[in-house]
Amino acid sequence: MAADAAGVRVRVLARLVEARAARRRREVADAMLAAGVEAQVEGEAVRLSGRGLLRRWADDLAVREAGRGRG
Repeated sequence: MAADAAGVRVRVLARLVEARAARRRREVADAMLAAGVEAQVEGEAVRLSGRGLLRRWADDLAVREAGRGRG
């Protein structure tokens, strides 16, 4: 019985962690969109594209910090 309860707790924790990661990916994509960079969440990745993306990244601290939880 204790093993079943532990298994349930692990599954609940895994769902919480997955939800938190998905929310964080969405926050990163939203920050990029606000900075004028096209962003899409694709599975576990945030794909960025757009003209001048490298220049924006180099010139704009908010773009560099968006994926670090400080943007």
